[in-house]
Amino acid sequence: MVSPHAPNEAFRQLRGARSAAEFAAAVRRAAREIGEQVSCDARYIGRVESGEIRCPNYAYERVFRHMFPGCEPEDMGFVPREVVRGRGTRSEGSRGSAPSDCSDQPKESDVLRRAFMTGSTAAAVAAASLGAAAPAASLVRAPRRAGEAEAAAVEQAVRRIRLLDDRHGADGLYRRATRPLRLAYELLDAGTRRQSVADRLQAGAGELSLSVGWLAHDSGRFADARSHYAEALATARVAGDAALEAHAFCNTAFLARDAGRPREAVRAAQAAQGAARALSSARLMSLLALREAGGWAGLGDRAACEAALLRARTLFGRGPGDADPEWMSFFGEAELEGLEAQCRSALGDWRRAAVHARRAVDLQDAHFARNTALFTAQLAGDLARAGAPDAAAAAGERALDLLADVRSARIRAMLAATAGLLGGRYGGSPSVASFLERHAAD
Repeated sequence: MVSPHAPNEAFRQLRGARSAAEFAAAVRRAAREIGEQVSCDARYIGRVESGEIRCPNYAYERVFRHMFPGCEPEDMGFVPREVVRGRGTRSEGSRGSAPSDCSDQPKESDVLRRAFMTGSTAAAVAAASLGAAAPAASLVRAPRRAGEAEAAAVEQAVRRIRLLDDRHGADGLYRRATRPLRLAYELLDAGTRRQSVADRLQAGAGELSLSVGWLAHDSGRFADARSHYAEALATARVAGDAALEAHAFCNTAFLARDAGRPREAVRAAQAAQGAARALSSARLMSLLALREAGGWAGLGDRAACEAALLRARTLFGRGPGDADPEWMSFFGEAELEGLEAQCRSALGDWRRAAVHARRAVDLQDAHFARNTALFTAQLAGDLARAGAPDAAAAAGERALDLLADVRSARIRAMLAATAGLLGGRYGGSPSVASFLERHAAD
């Protein structure tokens, strides 16, 4: 058991040799195994280990019990819930008092809970993904001044949008997700009395703009995506936030590549690397090197692309670290292989591209359903161009199976290109004909 000010050494020992980011990812995986949803990140782990969070909320408690069978919360270094409650928790109306220790974030004000949790993000975005009606978030107004609760709500909105995108893809989510974004920038305009809250709101609004921009990007709305990425970059520059600036340039580079502007992709990726150098994250620098490689591949500069790919793999090999941004949870070995497959494909090395794409599919975490579908579609296209029509058709059918739960205009465009290629050259093959029939009916 720990005192209110003592570090939680017992919990730190449970983490072992894993970084805080790696452990947070393990917590999220364990939550999915038992049907819980927690937005755990390295910062949350740090707050637990520092003793700031004296006992977890009920969702986290269930996840930790699942991860460490036989361990009671006290064995993990937490204070009994009744002890914390005995100190008295903050009511929603007592704005200036300290938040409860028995929670993973400050209590949200009623307006933000409705706006972000039931109105604009979790319910509205999920409803959009399922084709259901969503609450009218336009009726919600930001408070006159923003506080810790509002900053936490913006951060939670970002996490929930990313979670839904990972599972279902962007189509159907984008329009709904613009609502919390508008409210986030209203909160910025409302102002706050504390600089720490202002910093969190700036970073949260910028990350939310990037998340919404990505939804536009993946659903083929390139002009909208460009606008949202530019808004995030402006927010980063105003706030002097190097991490947000690196993320904004990273997404801009990706968009430029997909939009057929490879030289802009190179410049944006290099700008991102410049912003990220002070952040001490080898994994982030690895991803940015891959973004640069994609631009060089689009320009047909094989030597520059190879150099960037080698740099990316070297940096990736240094392993994860505590400084890795939360938004990079998707970037593992599968993503590394998939992005190299895209580079090889752009250079016309379709057999090598297919090898990397197959690795990407095999290595992908099941949570990232959209990326599994993406790299399966990539594999189908590379196999078709490499002269392996039957294998391409089989991969194409697997991608169509995955699209039952994933909605992404980008993936459908890739499969349409593969169908056009196979139909023009190999339409007489029974396996190809089966794929083409399914694709036409989909």
